Amino acid sequence: MLTGQGGRAVLKVAYVTYDGPDDDRAVLLDAWARAGIDGRAVRWDDPAVRWERFDAAVVRSTWNYVHRRDEFVAWAYKAEGATRLLNPAGLLDLNSDKSYLRDLGVPTVPTTWVRPGEPVELPELAEYVVKPSVSAGARDTVRTAVRSAAEEHARSLTAAGRVAMVQPYLAMVEAEGETSLVYFGGEFSHARRRNAMLAPAAPQGRHLGTSAREPAADQLALAARVLATLAVPPLYARVDLVRLPDGTPAVIELELVEPYLYLADSPGAADRLTAALLGLL
Repeated sequence: MLTGQGGRAVLKVAYVTYDGPDDDRAVLLDAWARAGIDGRAVRWDDPAVRWERFDAAVVRSTWNYVHRRDEFVAWAYKAEGATRLLNPAGLLDLNSDKSYLRDLGVPTVPTTWVRPGEPVELPELAEYVVKPSVSAGARDTVRTAVRSAAEEHARSLTAAGRVAMVQPYLAMVEAEGETSLVYFGGEFSHARRRNAMLAPAAPQGRHLGTSAREPAADQLALAARVLATLAVPPLYARVDLVRLPDGTPAVIELELVEPYLYLADSPGAADRLTAALLGLL
């Protein structure tokens, strides 16, 4: 902790990131500065960083961890031994593998899980989405109406030692879009409608296109149930929802590691996240 003018204590906080673009970074660092926080953007995988010099480290855009998950999780536990890590290492460990969806106890998109060494036996679906359980941004994800193609991709993932997830493609995402509900310190902040990443003509612009959305009551209720399952309250969380064919809201992702939070597009959001951070510190 630093000392500012007049002897006032100044929190020193790491914005944990990677070596690449991040639209949230400057917005949140500006909000921290307005609140008197000395914020510094640092890479999670920079061996020169001394985490004990920070009062806290807020994990944000660590988007290059996907193919280095074991290294990332090991870093998280080590960093947590030196400073206050947010979100905590246990949540990052759990949430960085989508297998957590099996244990949420709330409606989720129906999923067939195939582990390495298991036979690939897929149900008959109109369209398939096949992806690894550790992924981000639709990396290594395939959408196909051909069962044999879905099975082939699932086998390629398991042959590489990865767990494959096979889900039905929900056409509603092209009409209604996904709904992302963002929470800071357990309190709802804002929601965005996200365009379908796997649509035939998905827009190529910023974040595939989003717009402000007022979530429905059943979506807010489901998100609250999801957050209530967590043993440790997160600083930030994003709950991504879709609707099943019968209209029931279902979780497609609970993002606790490095979700994009749409801070630049959501007035006051960066200040709300900053207030939640100060409340924890």
